Amino acid sequence: MMVAATSRILALCGTTRVSGSAGNFNPKQEDEMNKSRLLAVIGMVCVLVAGNFALALAGGGSLLKADGPAVYEYITKTSPYQKWALFPGKDKLYEGRHPHGALLTTYVNDVALKGIETKAGTLADGAIIVKENYMPDKMLGAVTVMYRLKGFDPEAGDWFWAKYKPNGQVEAAGKVAGCIGCHAAKIDNDWIFTGPVE
Repeated sequence: MMVAATSRILALCGTTRVSGSAGNFNPKQEDEMNKSRLLAVIGMVCVLVAGNFALALAGGGSLLKADGPAVYEYITKTSPYQKWALFPGKDKLYEGRHPHGALLTTYVNDVALKGIETKAGTLADGAIIVKENYMPDKMLGAVTVMYRLKGFDPEAGDWFWAKYKPNGQVEAAGKVAGCIGCHAAKIDNDWIFTGPVE
């Protein structure tokens, strides 16, 4: 689809002979016109590429790299998680437990939300769950993430795990043994403690 759209746009790049007032060929005007067309095409292609990325991730196509800094960049700048839906059935600052904070707020992206609401049982590739971990005094202690990436770690549900300090510094990321060991108790709920997904 994107290739076909790009091909149509590139067709606009065809050169056009521009005539002067006497009907003569005017190379300067033609050059300016072609430059304008080229800039328009570049802009349209950029929009298509950005749209394709967003649609792929929203639809479950994992384009996000399994990397601590890259995931943090995505959830805080590219698609700020605090604008996402809360985990169904959970309000902000609900009671937490060890090893997470005393109070928790959990957000889910559209892919995760769809799986939870439809009782899919297993969330689709591209699902992201972000948990804010608060201290008893409501100070943010950490941000933890579960991100499903097909083929990343089949033995642990293909979940990428990450823990960040409030300033974004990566404390742990990847196939985190502590996360996997604990969440294995909920393997029948797609490794998720927060609420039912089936």
